Amino acid sequence: METKELVEVVLPGTVEPEGLRLRRGPVPAAGPGQVLVAMEATGVSFAEQQMRRGRYYDQPPFPFVPGYDLVGTVATVGEGVDAGLVGRRVAALVKVGGWASHVVVDAADAVPVPDGIGAAEAEALVVNGITAWQMLHGKARVRAGATVLVHGANGGVGTVLVQLARAAGATVIGTASARHHDALRALGVTPVDYRTEDVPARVRELAPGGVDAVFDHIGGRSVRDSWRLLAPGGTLVSYGSAATRDDTGSKQWPVLRILGRVWLWNALPNGRRACFFNIWAGRAFAADRFRARLRADLTDVFAAHGRGEITAQVAAVLPLARVAEALRLAESGTVTGKVVLTP
Repeated sequence: METKELVEVVLPGTVEPEGLRLRRGPVPAAGPGQVLVAMEATGVSFAEQQMRRGRYYDQPPFPFVPGYDLVGTVATVGEGVDAGLVGRRVAALVKVGGWASHVVVDAADAVPVPDGIGAAEAEALVVNGITAWQMLHGKARVRAGATVLVHGANGGVGTVLVQLARAAGATVIGTASARHHDALRALGVTPVDYRTEDVPARVRELAPGGVDAVFDHIGGRSVRDSWRLLAPGGTLVSYGSAATRDDTGSKQWPVLRILGRVWLWNALPNGRRACFFNIWAGRAFAADRFRARLRADLTDVFAAHGRGEITAQVAAVLPLARVAEALRLAESGTVTGKVVLTP
């Protein structure tokens, strides 16, 4: 039975997970061009881990409702929206606002979820799937026969990325702590323990000529090591600065430092290239094109799931009321895949 009350999680400031608050209120109405989605699954991304520390580089001012993406059923539509959408399961990338029982989104941002995939599984493929797909196929253009290095191969993005890379015919090396190695081997990945092994040395052993692509969410020293591991013609895709999650000081500086390195490396005549991936790039200047690409890429990810090329790795499913526990679990580094929240 669908509740007629809005329940949402509020991040009041830089707090421990237990400092998140539940807020109740009236269910919002869909305005012109919008749909009201009854959330079935939302997730804990690395972004929220940064946001609660005030470390996400363009987060809104406190207090706000976090939640990067969601999957749910269209409950009502606003003026000018096809009434046939009511009852359809959709996914949406929202950056904030997803940790709520009901979320209003622009109809143009609601991507149909195919039949045959559960809400939690679909949720594990939204931001993680789009990120992995765009980095692998859009930025690095990985082809069959390539060798790629994926840092954090057990994480939300990492688990999708290694499977998509394997489906593309690539050889995959993945870093993770030892507890995740069996799961990675089952996905066809050669695991490297970043805690006990010298990662650059081990990767050079496995790929003496260098790797064709590296996907690095760590930043800091790791991004420099990643650049040095590239083969001629290889691509480094940096997409975060996890190493600075618990730092204090400017939240923009770690990203600006990576952008500076990327600019410098691309100016060198060495046949390799680097880029910093931001899933929101282009939205401000070409919203329609941004939405069309996002819709196409997420549809491709769902299709890959339908073909059995990727499985959605759901680490745990917890209700919104247990959000503190969910966030602690996601931050623990002990899980493979995505921690999912339900109403």
